[in-house]
Amino acid sequence: MTQPGENAGSRSNGRGAARRTVLGAATVGAAALGLPSAVAEPAQSGPARHRPTGQPPSPELRALLREISPRRIEATVRKLVSFGTRHTLSSQEDPVRGVGAARDWLLAELRRSARVSGGRMTVELQSFIQQPGPRVPVPTRITNVVATIRGSVTPDRIYVVSGHYDTRCSDPMNASGDAPGADDDASGVAVVLELARVFATRRPAATVVFAAVAGEEQGLCGSGHMAKTFHGQQADIQAMFTNDIVGSPTAEDGSRDPYTIRLFAEGVPTSETPEQAEVRRSVGGENDSPSRQLARFVRDTAENDATGMRVRVIYRRDRYLRSGDHIPFLQQGYPAARFTEPAENYAHQHQDVRMVDGKQYGDLPEFCDFGFIARVARVNGAALWSLAQAPGTPRGAKIRTAALGNSTELVWERGPEPDLAGYEVVWRETTESEWTHVIPAGNVTRHTVDMSKDNVFFGIRALNRSGLRSPVAFPAPQA
Repeated sequence: MTQPGENAGSRSNGRGAARRTVLGAATVGAAALGLPSAVAEPAQSGPARHRPTGQPPSPELRALLREISPRRIEATVRKLVSFGTRHTLSSQEDPVRGVGAARDWLLAELRRSARVSGGRMTVELQSFIQQPGPRVPVPTRITNVVATIRGSVTPDRIYVVSGHYDTRCSDPMNASGDAPGADDDASGVAVVLELARVFATRRPAATVVFAAVAGEEQGLCGSGHMAKTFHGQQADIQAMFTNDIVGSPTAEDGSRDPYTIRLFAEGVPTSETPEQAEVRRSVGGENDSPSRQLARFVRDTAENDATGMRVRVIYRRDRYLRSGDHIPFLQQGYPAARFTEPAENYAHQHQDVRMVDGKQYGDLPEFCDFGFIARVARVNGAALWSLAQAPGTPRGAKIRTAALGNSTELVWERGPEPDLAGYEVVWRETTESEWTHVIPAGNVTRHTVDMSKDNVFFGIRALNRSGLRSPVAFPAPQA
């Protein structure tokens, strides 16, 4: 049953021998390709553990992450706060106060970064008229500020990182009162600007988009427009992250968790069709959406000593009663997830600036931890750079189900990357949340494993000649 060009070492006539081969294959196949190996062993808890699918940071990535500056992040947060309010309905013409002043400053900052990119980075204002809705009483111009660094190898493959620059106070319709928005969400915008600055001097293989979006507090207006625009262009958005409320590791009770960032990732896809739902119900996969694979990739590439952070993946689309700028991308069928601080302090978001019984309310910069924001930026940077430099997620991943049997045949499409070195099959028990084993498949587009598809979950990922691995593709059944 071994297919032509397949790694015959994954097959055996003896069931015990086959299982031993499967368990040990990860340590030998990558070496045969001259690539860094991903040793197969059970997943453990904690940020410093070895993950069988993990990818340690390269010297190139470490150098990029070292350039991320808490001082510059602090300067960005304080500058955005200085505009008084950035409410979507505030002035767009006042040069010192309101959303228009913030928009113009962001444009200038991203253009400053673009000037050192050698022409690879472009910056634009993406404006549109938002029609009246629950929090937009009259037609209102909303503007996203967007920087794009074009990929040097596969530019059609795109990754997006965002934060929203609009703010609000206690009354979501109060466009004149102070709404400093330091944590929500100058912190996320500071992450985006700092990543744009450090990426601008480099040549990512795929395209990366850095977006400061507006209208989030009025109903995800800016991100909704951006996601629909990408979808209308048939853009190949393979991942999107939003950074929203990433400014502080301190909870309401004063407890601190300064080395953890939450990552919200949905299970059942928002855009799932009735036909896809029927397949999922029949074979499983509730924990294997593209967004969950993206979250696993973030942990594989960003939980290490170069970031100093633990990524706590939350198996939800977002928090209760809340939503963020990743959701419009999920609605368009794109993999997307949300970074948020480990425990929010609700006295310091969506609040009028005031003192009550000696307690300070309001989203002020003194409640931000700029070293923490820098570490969040390093998590984003590690994931984005690894995504952009690795091959894209395999397409057309299928698990053959035409016949009953105790082996599993997987097929997929070959990727377009010129440095593609091959593929790996990953698997785990159905009760595991992380991929626990890796099987080298070689530079092929099909592979047979002597294990029953009924008992475990399989996935497929690509790797290049530098040893960088893509996110995992979860195979759909193919009769």
